[in-house]
Amino acid sequence: AAKYLWEEKKIVPFLKIDKGLATEENGVQVMKPIPDLEEVCGAAFSNGVFGTKMRSNINSANAEGIKAVVSQQFEVGKVIISKGLVPIIEPEVNINAKDKGECEAILKQEILTNLDTLSESQNVMLKLTLPSSDNFYKECCDHPRVVRVVALSGGYSKDVANEKLAKNSGIIASFSRALT
Repeated sequence: AAKYLWEEKKIVPFLKIDKGLATEENGVQVMKPIPDLEEVCGAAFSNGVFGTKMRSNINSANAEGIKAVVSQQFEVGKVIISKGLVPIIEPEVNINAKDKGECEAILKQEILTNLDTLSESQNVMLKLTLPSSDNFYKECCDHPRVVRVVALSGGYSKDVANEKLAKNSGIIASFSRALT
């Protein structure tokens, strides 16, 4: 199926690998364990999959919690990279968080810190909630280890998501919820 998507339809195939979210702790939900990660990624690569998708959730500006989310995403991402795939790092910030801007500030710093630990052969994509401030993730877009930054609508309507996206150069859309 993945080879067909790329060879016939020119759609880049990705595989969702997370097993859902753990119970909220420190204002975040990390991913549940992924026990078969290496096997699944190896099979995905063999079948022509380009990359993976995995989501965590940030509900409040708790530095310890956000660090845990980003650390886990990058740890899992490095395993994915070792299997020849490109991980989409997706630490979603809840658009209804009362301290969304603070969440984003902590998140951006943690992402940049983790990006700087990657070698020249380790590249990732980022899937981030549209930010409260225009071009807030510009440093992430420009980072040499980032293949692409895609925006998730996070529950914004299509019109609001498009309006916010237009104010963030270097970020492309990935609006599955905004289109439903």
